[in-house]
Amino acid sequence: MRIMGWVRARRLFAVAGLVLVLGAGGVACGSDEKVEEARFVGAGELCNGLFAGPLAKKVESVTGDTVFYNQGTKGLDNVVDALKRGYASGRSWATGAELCRLEPRGGGSRERGGLKFSMYAPQDVGDLRMPAGSELYTMGLQAEVGKGGASLYVECVSPQLKGSEETPLRILGGFGRGKSDTPDTREFRDTNLEILHAASLVVVNKLECENNAGLTEKPVLEPRT
Repeated sequence: MRIMGWVRARRLFAVAGLVLVLGAGGVACGSDEKVEEARFVGAGELCNGLFAGPLAKKVESVTGDTVFYNQGTKGLDNVVDALKRGYASGRSWATGAELCRLEPRGGGSRERGGLKFSMYAPQDVGDLRMPAGSELYTMGLQAEVGKGGASLYVECVSPQLKGSEETPLRILGGFGRGKSDTPDTREFRDTNLEILHAASLVVVNKLECENNAGLTEKPVLEPRT
């Protein structure tokens, strides 16, 4: 199951890994109530507080959920390690890793969403063959926004990446909100990209990308004309 079906096939590697089957079962009978509660948290507590503050309400607004399965704390490290490995491999693209999964309490696989980062191929930027209903925004090198999520392309020059002064690391971020009854309006499309922008800043800051990989501290939410 793909959480961003509106993304064309070549770019699915950015988000395909977001829908995962959890290996853990339900809490065993007789478990302490506090243990049960700890398994589920609000959006602001997910993934080391990735969505803390006003962003938590935005996540809730696009997903239509307020309680999520509590995630681990290694998402950012996993993403950074995967991007570095992909860059060091010399390949043109690499699959990356999941930053944060959004799995609502009581939801099935179609309700799961999240954020993933990977390394894209050079030819992906400038290829405007997008599915019907998606559109370009002006953020980054290229940003694509649709009802179900957003994709963002940036380049990173970093002291952590030998050779990146000549050949920057190409980072593709993908956000998918999962199945949701949220309407397809400009406000919610903007919110999809705003969530992805915030997560992208966390990643490029961890990588020490020069000039935040071209991202401003506040998101630029302007459709490209």
